[in-house]
Amino acid sequence: MSNHHRSPSSSYKTVLPPQELLDDLCSRFVLNVPKEDLQSFERILFLVEYAHWFYEDNSVENNPSLKSLSLKEFTSLMFNSCDVLKPYVAHIDDIFKDFTSYKVRVPVTGAIILDETFERCLLVKGWKGSSWSFPRGKKSKDEEDHACAVREVLEETGFDVSKFLNKDEYLEVIFGQQRVRLYIIAGVKDDTSFAPQTKKEISEIAWQRLDELQPSSDEVISRGITGLKLYMVSPFLASLKSWISTHQPHMAPRPDLPLKGICVWKAKHSSTGSSSTIMDSQPTKSEPDSQPIDVGPGRSLRNFRFSIAPILQAMEASFS
Repeated sequence: MSNHHRSPSSSYKTVLPPQELLDDLCSRFVLNVPKEDLQSFERILFLVEYAHWFYEDNSVENNPSLKSLSLKEFTSLMFNSCDVLKPYVAHIDDIFKDFTSYKVRVPVTGAIILDETFERCLLVKGWKGSSWSFPRGKKSKDEEDHACAVREVLEETGFDVSKFLNKDEYLEVIFGQQRVRLYIIAGVKDDTSFAPQTKKEISEIAWQRLDELQPSSDEVISRGITGLKLYMVSPFLASLKSWISTHQPHMAPRPDLPLKGICVWKAKHSSTGSSSTIMDSQPTKSEPDSQPIDVGPGRSLRNFRFSIAPILQAMEASFS
């Protein structure tokens, strides 16, 4: 959610969030949460990340003078401004490093959505990069795999797969230390309406031909045969092809459809065209580092414990 695309006037957004706003964000997202969410720095940083999303999607958007911040910049501001986090400012680099390491181990679930002919699948393109991927996202605490898949697909595409999802129909791949499970949702009409429900996360949604996605390797980051950049797609294609070979499609192949991918939704910041042929096949930015991190959770802070007493006292004071 950081480093969003901004208008040409973004260069003038140099005003940091005022203390009043930071206090409000700390109160909303850090103080007023269940006690169990304050037991570790990983959970605290997830709360700070939620606050960062809110800041970028609401505060910055509604106040043109505010500066857009990366998650690390925002985290530093929160720790230096929020009284209950200030005692840990000296450890912020280690805390952020451990959080980054922890995030790449959180399980991910999503869906492979196939059209009625099983010739096309739905892919989404992220807001910042040029890579296409299946709609998916990280599990929340205590969230079941299929529930996470339904939630993430709905957020990224606006499509509710709950009535189509079979808990036993899925493909799963382990990327380093991260498990990724994608449920197969087959037979979706190609004229279905799609539009993300979250801001500045998805820039484009399209039906892409499976035969054009077949890569020369099964690397996490790869290219389809037309040059389309793919992220966490290639390793699933062989198993998906095997699944399709044992299942009857809902409809015969449709020669009337374009040979290239069909765009079904595009963000306003992108070039116009609601039903155009996908032309974006050259990379402009790389995806975030997907290589496994060879450290255990909390390695740099194994003997460092987070004290929740000041936070609880602040919560009590706010209601007194």
